[in-house]
Amino acid sequence: MTHEDRSRVAEAAWSTLSSGGHDDVRLSVQCARSHHVATVYATDAGLVYVAPVRGRSHGAHDRPAEPHGDQRPHRWFDLIADGEGAVVDDALPAWCACGHRTLSRSAVLQWLSSGEHRVVID
Repeated sequence: MTHEDRSRVAEAAWSTLSSGGHDDVRLSVQCARSHHVATVYATDAGLVYVAPVRGRSHGAHDRPAEPHGDQRPHRWFDLIADGEGAVVDDALPAWCACGHRTLSRSAVLQWLSSGEHRVVID
């Protein structure tokens, strides 16, 4: 399955979550300055990775978490696991007010399997 296919499935599954997905959060990733970096949700399609992605930082104002004036947030959607034995790119793009980030899919899976609910990265 290509990223575009995974992204469509992930976004559709995420959009069906009730109460903005708050009850379905399995992992929240923040930077050392407490900016939101990414979230993993439990959905009917499996674990869905959602992260804001943007072209540039907008300073110290991390909330609201979307660029000013945008009507449609810029988010990266992906399924964390793409089926048994599937080869999937390890790099997961993300962003916070500090700038661009890249998370490791294998690290995210490790955090989830070890029971982490919130991870702070440098």
